[in-house]
Amino acid sequence: MRIFTKSLYRFALALGVKPNKAVRILAPGRYADSLRKWKQSGGDITKTYKILTDFGESAGMARGHYFHQDLWVARLIHEANPERHIDVGSRIDGFVAHVAAFRKIEVMDIRPLGDVPHENMNFIQHDLMELTDSDLQTDSISCLHAIEHFGLGRYGDPIDPQGHMKAFKNIISMLRPGGTLYISFPIADQDEVHFNAHRVFSPTRIFDWPDADRLSLKRFDYVGDDGDLYTDEDPRNLPEGMRFACGIYCFEKH
Repeated sequence: MRIFTKSLYRFALALGVKPNKAVRILAPGRYADSLRKWKQSGGDITKTYKILTDFGESAGMARGHYFHQDLWVARLIHEANPERHIDVGSRIDGFVAHVAAFRKIEVMDIRPLGDVPHENMNFIQHDLMELTDSDLQTDSISCLHAIEHFGLGRYGDPIDPQGHMKAFKNIISMLRPGGTLYISFPIADQDEVHFNAHRVFSPTRIFDWPDADRLSLKRFDYVGDDGDLYTDEDPRNLPEGMRFACGIYCFEKH
């Protein structure tokens, strides 16, 4: 069976079938071969649970928007050690989890969270297109891969073509003078709306948003179309032809 499987794999490649497609073709035969060997080795089986393609996958994904932005911004926050940090809409099982591993973090989202899963997390349910309470003043805020969704209705939020700019203005209002904003979103050569998934912005578009003149850019990093992280770049001087990169902006409020 193993010899037949390898031969079939090589045959698929010869026909121009991509490796991941070849894996799906070969998976049933490999599973049957593994099952036979398990039984011949005297292994017990409680029930069969067919996992057919993991053998053709890599060990994991150590690249891309979320991998790099979540680790990178968590590192920046660790180094800055703010008095209070509030996050708006970032991934709970990514960035928020990274930060909660070493400090307190308050999490704001329009959707309910249910039971707060960690002692370092405090959850606030709120639509940031609306003004926040005055007690939500902080010296550090993050909003990673979230602002592009506001107003598209994808997450139960009200439809509002200006939703991202309203949320951005309210985020700035929460930030104390001298405080830091970490914000990221998809960037490309031109602005686009992919309804109702997300918006894509040109790298400098954020400087035109309401109250952006109250901020100074401290640093800009980005994840390119190739999935790699590029640090200490200039958003005004990026390679042309970007289709879906991720801009990571770090601002200080005047």
